[in-house]
Amino acid sequence: MGRLEFVRNAAAMAVLLVLSACAGGNYRPVSDTPVRIGRPYAVRGQTFTPAADPTYDMLGYASWYGPESGSKTANGERFRPDWITAAHTTLPLPTYVEVTALQTGRRIIVRINDRGPFIKGPRIIDLSRGAAAQLGIKAIGYAAVRVRAVEPSESDRARLRHGKPAADLPPVPGAILQNLRGQLKAAGY
Repeated sequence: MGRLEFVRNAAAMAVLLVLSACAGGNYRPVSDTPVRIGRPYAVRGQTFTPAADPTYDMLGYASWYGPESGSKTANGERFRPDWITAAHTTLPLPTYVEVTALQTGRRIIVRINDRGPFIKGPRIIDLSRGAAAQLGIKAIGYAAVRVRAVEPSESDRARLRHGKPAADLPPVPGAILQNLRGQLKAAGY
């Protein structure tokens, strides 16, 4: 590489850095890499230990959050309340999960990019406002759900990384939904 070519490349890089600083501060770009697991951490006296769990499949409750618009998520991205994202205490960032509303059987794919919920009890996921609306629970604010880790198609991943919902999923059949509700009730919730 000649000196003139080096100077041109350096100048182009400097322009890109200046433009990127103007375009979004110090937020990490939305990406699936690197996947972050993280060290154990404590919130309000409770310790959480992040871990990869490709078999994650839990019943509990979901709520939603949204007033933190523009804040930095736990993996460094800008929080956008209308995107289909969520917070989870221990799954790697990002992880894709299927969330099923046990009242209706409706299910969606969500991209986890933040930590929470940090309230003791049966709440296992905090959905963004956009995810809650897509799942049909925004108006009620708190709903029984099933959350399970999934590996969506690359096209669904790309849609979620750009703030769009993944492809629609068929609702859970009635018999399976009834069984899931029974399991949640048997667990004391």
